[in-house]
Amino acid sequence: MTLLSLIFIIFAYLLGSISSAILICRLFRLPDPRQYGSQNPGATNVLRSGNKIAAGLVLFFDMLKGALPVWVAWYSDISPFVLGLIAISACLGHIYPIFFNFQGGKGVATAFGAMLTIGFDLGGTVLLSWLLSLFISGYSSFAALFTALFAPIYTFIFKAQYTMPVAMLSCLIILRHYENILRLIRGKEEKIWHKSQK
Repeated sequence: MTLLSLIFIIFAYLLGSISSAILICRLFRLPDPRQYGSQNPGATNVLRSGNKIAAGLVLFFDMLKGALPVWVAWYSDISPFVLGLIAISACLGHIYPIFFNFQGGKGVATAFGAMLTIGFDLGGTVLLSWLLSLFISGYSSFAALFTALFAPIYTFIFKAQYTMPVAMLSCLIILRHYENILRLIRGKEEKIWHKSQK
């Protein structure tokens, strides 16, 4: 691995560690997303606060955290495998942010942002899968898990050389949703439109 690759990996982690949900909630004077609902600092939990604009901004910036380092590295002629490591590093920063006591989100939007840089055909298919599974089930976690399972297959169809990095990202997403999987099995998972009781 080259020095440039290592710099990109570190940069991706530090950028991922900037918690959009916490900062935007502070800006909008909303409750700390780590203190209500799923206690997850992500767009879905911010949406439970009732502020759609704040949730939309969180989603945008979380995606940007994954897209930006991968996009810049792609133009620097970095190999697909290292691009995958950069994407994973951004997600790890989002999940375990060094700037916020390592209390982060699930990494779904950040992973999607990284996949979007591979191609709009892949990104569009992933987004469509997420939206359809969310609409049918009502569970953001189920939509994330469903999409993560199929993302490597979509990648193999559209951009086969990126299948391994995307599969690595999918595994990270699934592992991060371990508690959600248990709640889904037990029927205790909250649907996306359920507002938290503050």
